[in-house]
Amino acid sequence: MTHPRDVLLGPTAATPLPVCDHYCGVQARMVKSLALQAELSYELGTCAFDVTLDCEDGAPVGGEKDHARMVAELVESAWSASQKLAPHGRARIAARVHPVDHPAFAHDVATIVGRSAQALCHVMIPKVDSVADIELALIHLDQAANTNGRTTPLPLHVLIESPLAVHHVAAIAAHPRVESLSFGLMDFVSSHGGAIPASAMGTTELSRPEDLDQFSHPLVVRAKLAITGACHAFGKTASHGVVTEFKNVARLEAAARHASRALGFGRMWSIHPDQIRPILAAFSPAANEVDQASRVVCAAHAADWAPISLEGHLHDRASYRYFWQVLVRAHQTAKLPAHDPAQVFFSA
Repeated sequence: MTHPRDVLLGPTAATPLPVCDHYCGVQARMVKSLALQAELSYELGTCAFDVTLDCEDGAPVGGEKDHARMVAELVESAWSASQKLAPHGRARIAARVHPVDHPAFAHDVATIVGRSAQALCHVMIPKVDSVADIELALIHLDQAANTNGRTTPLPLHVLIESPLAVHHVAAIAAHPRVESLSFGLMDFVSSHGGAIPASAMGTTELSRPEDLDQFSHPLVVRAKLAITGACHAFGKTASHGVVTEFKNVARLEAAARHASRALGFGRMWSIHPDQIRPILAAFSPAANEVDQASRVVCAAHAADWAPISLEGHLHDRASYRYFWQVLVRAHQTAKLPAHDPAQVFFSA
């Protein structure tokens, strides 16, 4: 069988990643988040979200070394336990370390990557302003990963959090070791010295231009579009940052849907367990979209990817590519029915 990804996707296709990246910085919440990941993996049959254990905002000042050791222990323990869940999707666990210019950075990397590199799906590097920051990070990361015996390159996720980072975003996205770019809203707003109001760190019900929230302030929206544009140009995944109104599920889901459908983000951060399912729902294709995508891709496969006419519409490889990506998103979010004929493309 000629697989759709081999026929339809070019060299700049992004690596499929779970649509939710859940952050936690306190040990008790880390343990609960890892348990929830295992539960949902069993329920949905796939690992539907990443868990990123946070050192940057999670470690108390002066306690950075102990915090890094605790994170390394949790990564190892959760990874070992996940091997029993392999049919339902192995754990995807990441760590956010301190920025490269922070005194704790080198120790974070040596401790967490040096001990747990083979269990990590990626490492998040915050406050990346240029390619030079990535290269500096890689010196430490690769040395620690080699110590742990990892034989494949450890992917990097980076946080775009400043006007300078937005200025360099295309070069950052083009780096071959970068897998995903995230938008750090709070630091981005703060880095403007009061020129962007506090309203831009939140959301409003309608996101009208005069509200100047994170979906209507021109500088914030411009930064988001610069990130998604760079990611799509270089085959990386753009990850939307936080929505702090975790008690308002409807607003969160609306924000996530807007980030996905209007701004082009491929995934989104969660900072509370109650945000995970709404994000999964918002980034999932609708049932009718999944059904249409399955019919088009299966018919195209049967025609050896030649142009076809289906239900009064002409399709060729351009539309095949689009509908295949709908199926990938449906599989990531457990929205592809078990009996769907397109499941054959995900069985290997």
